Amino acid sequence: MSPSVVKFDHLERMTDDTGLLEHSLGRIPRRREGYSTDDNARAIWLCLEWLDLLGDDALDERRRLIWLLDRYLAFLLWAQREDGWFQNNFYFDRTPESETRSDDCLGRSLWATAVAYVQLGDMARKRVAAEILRRSLAAGRELRFLRGQAWGLATCGLLLNERSGDSALPSGVTEDGLAELANTFEQRLLAAYRAHRTEDWRWFEPQITYANGLLPWALFVAYRYHGKRETLQVAKESFDFLLTKMSGRDGVIRPVGNRGWCDAERRADWDQQPIDVMKLALAAREAYRATGDEAYREVVRRCRNWFYGDNDLGTPLADPSDGSCCDGLNPDGPNPNRGAESTLSYLLTEAIARSLGFEEDVENRFDRAVVSHV
Repeated sequence: MSPSVVKFDHLERMTDDTGLLEHSLGRIPRRREGYSTDDNARAIWLCLEWLDLLGDDALDERRRLIWLLDRYLAFLLWAQREDGWFQNNFYFDRTPESETRSDDCLGRSLWATAVAYVQLGDMARKRVAAEILRRSLAAGRELRFLRGQAWGLATCGLLLNERSGDSALPSGVTEDGLAELANTFEQRLLAAYRAHRTEDWRWFEPQITYANGLLPWALFVAYRYHGKRETLQVAKESFDFLLTKMSGRDGVIRPVGNRGWCDAERRADWDQQPIDVMKLALAAREAYRATGDEAYREVVRRCRNWFYGDNDLGTPLADPSDGSCCDGLNPDGPNPNRGAESTLSYLLTEAIARSLGFEEDVENRFDRAVVSHV
């Protein structure tokens, strides 16, 4: 099957000359709700994942993704402040909303521009990614929260894994400086795990909340860089625990719901978010790369299938005919809106699965899920 079976029509629909709009009503963009740097950073990463997958026979799709990539890179270049941090939220008229600075936004932007710097062969675009990345890394030393630090650790690990000497790093960024920053982030994650781990609770925090797969994922990335046994042990133990909390009957992926999260006493089941499934797939891919364990590769397949109907309600959230995805799963069915975050989560999960060789015909899979649900 050609990867072009999955479409990027909805991503293009949600993108204008400024960048990627954040929300939609159904499939129609809600312009008055503006833009977020979070989504534009994710979109950079998405374009690069798919450009790496699409062959030369998919020339039109490659051209479309490069067109989109340029808008998202321009958005981050515009949104970055002089201190290296980012304005995250903008109104439709491009004026900034009132906000406090966001660790998550800086972390996502670090990762996206690092992937761009490593993967882009075009020097003009690579130069833009290098400039954003250089300033972001300087700001990254101020990251205070675990998810931002996880993004930072993975970014350092990616750059260190891909380097071929200091000449391969952005100007002003050194291997020693990256290694020091990576170690700082890694030790904070490990310390959080030691502080909260018990025999019955093997997690970094007293609750499992959002984007949880990021935490073990970053440690798997770090392990592939330096090979430290404790890092791998914590990554595996925490990921395996998370997987038990995100699995239902017959192994169906069941993300922790936004309506109350999960702690040692209870678990919220609803308002399941596509982004949590994507982050689980991301961590599972890195676990597979780090260990070679086929069980982790199978987790990626299960995450992918959640979008096509292997979920608590047996109903698809993603539509491969335009590449859109519903915003969440509730007890009465999917949220019909198809905003940027959910659509990016679906398309990234599909790319993650394709990168590991899962190339089932998604249109047939989607059709079977619809018929089964009806």
